[in-house]
Amino acid sequence: MHGPASASASASASAVEYAESYREKTNPYAIYAGQAATRPMARSGGTVRYGVQLGVDDYHGRLDEIRRSEYPQLFEPGSSRLKTVFLDHTGSTLYAASHIRAMADELLINIPANPHSQHAASQWTHLRIEQVRDRLLRFFGTTAEKYAVVFTANATGAIRLAGELTPFTRNGVFCYSRESHTSVVGVRNLAAERGVAIRPADFDEIKAIVLPENTAGTSLLAYPAQCNFSGQRFPLDMADNIYRLHRSSGEEEQEEEQCDHAPWWVLMDAAGFVSSSPLKLDALKVGPDFVAASMYKIFGAPTGLGVLLVKRSSIPYLGPKRYFGGGTVANISFDRRWQEFRHDVESRLEDGTLNFQAIVSLNHALDAHARNFGSLENVSWHTQSVTKYALKAMRALRHRNGEPVCHIYGHDDGAVWGPVVAFNLKDVHGSFIGYHDVERLAVMSGIALRTGRFCNPGAAQKWLQFTTAELIHLASLGISCGDENDVIAGKPVGALRISFGAITSKQDIDAFIEFLVRHYLNYTQPLSPKSLDKKMQVGGEIKAASAPACFVKTASAETTDTTSTQAVTAPDAQLHVEIDKIVIYPVKSCHGWEVPRDKAWELTRHGLKFDRAFVVMRHNDSRPMQQKRYPRMALIRPLIDLDRSRMVLEAPDHSPLEISLMADRMHLERIETLVCGNSFQAFRIISDEISSWLSSVLKVSCFLACEPQLLVSDTSNFSTDMLSLTDTISSIQSPLSASTKAEGASF
Repeated sequence: MHGPASASASASASAVEYAESYREKTNPYAIYAGQAATRPMARSGGTVRYGVQLGVDDYHGRLDEIRRSEYPQLFEPGSSRLKTVFLDHTGSTLYAASHIRAMADELLINIPANPHSQHAASQWTHLRIEQVRDRLLRFFGTTAEKYAVVFTANATGAIRLAGELTPFTRNGVFCYSRESHTSVVGVRNLAAERGVAIRPADFDEIKAIVLPENTAGTSLLAYPAQCNFSGQRFPLDMADNIYRLHRSSGEEEQEEEQCDHAPWWVLMDAAGFVSSSPLKLDALKVGPDFVAASMYKIFGAPTGLGVLLVKRSSIPYLGPKRYFGGGTVANISFDRRWQEFRHDVESRLEDGTLNFQAIVSLNHALDAHARNFGSLENVSWHTQSVTKYALKAMRALRHRNGEPVCHIYGHDDGAVWGPVVAFNLKDVHGSFIGYHDVERLAVMSGIALRTGRFCNPGAAQKWLQFTTAELIHLASLGISCGDENDVIAGKPVGALRISFGAITSKQDIDAFIEFLVRHYLNYTQPLSPKSLDKKMQVGGEIKAASAPACFVKTASAETTDTTSTQAVTAPDAQLHVEIDKIVIYPVKSCHGWEVPRDKAWELTRHGLKFDRAFVVMRHNDSRPMQQKRYPRMALIRPLIDLDRSRMVLEAPDHSPLEISLMADRMHLERIETLVCGNSFQAFRIISDEISSWLSSVLKVSCFLACEPQLLVSDTSNFSTDMLSLTDTISSIQSPLSASTKAEGASF
């Protein structure tokens, strides 16, 4: 959905003037902060207009001090200069310094111990755990009389447990809303194993599904309080509405606790919601049977800890657990399937020893949250103001031709929205810009955001407008969420997402808008006007257009996957591309190496010689390591020495590493590897020296693998072309102008 730019007037400034004004700032992230008048922003005629009348709540002027004292990780050490613009609070928010210090002091003063023992330290730990249960209930707006707190490994574990405990019956249904997280969608496998029908549905379809006349067995409805893709929010009172639908006229004055359970159980995934809004469960007459939440999404730490709130009036009707362990049983036989579970629901459902140190840490997390922000109501007010400010600024970004820069998903007037904004960027011609490229540039600019489909398949398909059949087709081509494919045939298969939390400031939003203006206002993608589609290259086969095409390998640090080569239909059969420089990437995802200008470079049927001839791999993963997940790969710089048939790798604080380019001189072991979803045979280079050097640089255990056909010994058998910087490539003459498929596998 697109919003119109504000009507407030602004002057234009040239790109040079804008850049100069930027450089004059001592803190480049504070370009708008604290100004009393509208700041005009423009780049070669584009406009950014939004009035400062739209303020951002700052907890009565306390936010800057909170950020400096409690979140020093945002700033350069010993400086007030912002180091990271953190806009991924839905992924995980940040922990407060006072929380971490208090927990460290606690561990040095007291002895958290296994609460299943009976000694003093164990009993102290047990008491702290129970105190935290009570505090969490108050935090969620309820009491121990209405809900029980069951600790789990994470929110996903809480959701799975709820699925196991739902007492499905024959003819029951598992219904989940379109905006459900993958963790909720996964419950369908548990339900299917019990013979339950599966009903994915848009939210406005749910009312008809849960009607009494459409209900034949005990069923479960699962939905999120807030969509983690778009930020759309959904009613917290779904359980109340279902209860009213199924209550007979003779029971209208009877309390819900005195009735048998309604045929529909309700699971609310509140993981994304409760980090920025109060839940207030006691304000609901009935309330959901299960509420799942994650602690690090609220407090930043501890990780590895979730909670499942279980409504006490539903406990007598819970289904049996499929597994039990640890202290969940009061009595158990060794040689017969006989056991007695503990009476209290918490002990009965919490398998094994609790993460007691993390639970003790929650006590200090709650203290820090209350001290810094007062209440979730205050956080809600703050994040709403930040979201409005960000949306207004993003919608105001317009190219010189009036086209919007940001294509925002949702946030219209027809729904309620949380502090999450999913979007893609468009160039001046209206073509989508690859979100991976934007993400890489954001990382280099110190901005933390998220890309992809955000583990939300239904919302992704809805907002990105692709069908299940299209998704399955993409998967058949080896394309999956998290890989390097972002725009296919002009259509994005994922999005960018920024999300805001209790400590997001106006300064953060201004820095992000400045980033968009600097890099994407009036931006035109190279060789990609609106009329030309970006094609795919999958598994070595380039799907070219029927017209002559030229293929241009870009020289950026992460354009080395087979899917990143651009195939562009030539609008003119006589199009010539002059070669400015040749950059190859001998080790995939590491730094490139520029071919010396006085050298001609061999062009084999696999592409430029030695390009992606090597990959770095982990022992526990069949996929090559990528710079996106292992940023230190950018530190490795290769150098090709053709005269000695060797490659030299260099990295800071490490001696150079020499590697032969002669395959017949290597000790190789055949392995299977996956590239873009396709399986290839590669060869691991057996060398302790090489593996140790790479592991030391990358700080993880890894090894080097290669494709021997891309090295020296085999390429001499193939017909090759020589490419030099004095050449031009004609779309008709180029050796790459026709669709080609290498007989051998390559990376």
